[in-house]
Amino acid sequence: MSTFMAKKGLVPQRWFLFDATDQVVGRLAVQIATILRGKHRPEYTPHVDTGEFVVVINCEKVKFTGKKWDTQTYSHYSHHPGGLRVVTAREQLAKAPEEILMAAVRRMVPRNRLGRAQMSKLKIYAGGNHPHQAQNPQEFKVQA
Repeated sequence: MSTFMAKKGLVPQRWFLFDATDQVVGRLAVQIATILRGKHRPEYTPHVDTGEFVVVINCEKVKFTGKKWDTQTYSHYSHHPGGLRVVTAREQLAKAPEEILMAAVRRMVPRNRLGRAQMSKLKIYAGGNHPHQAQNPQEFKVQA
């Protein structure tokens, strides 16, 4: 008996649609990262991209628990003196709500070439519309 190892391009990739309305950011990000990495499949192979495509809509309606709207910070450094920019989650929601969920999922995938390839399959939109109707994404029921 031998161990199954998936080959690149042999595992079919489906599209899933997540609705982020009233979902807690971290709990939603865990489920998205699991689908992106392919860990929900029996064909999962750690060094091959066996994940699926994920489309997230309504990310402007996500929730945080506790006081995280004011204590959670997102920082960006321009590599120039005084170039550190820090914003709270409330400010980030007003400016770019997609980045809140993108940052949460990015921290849950590997920090290497494979992780960057998996992150490229994540599509996040602030509103309820998305341009991926042709891919016929399946509605994913988020476990609460």
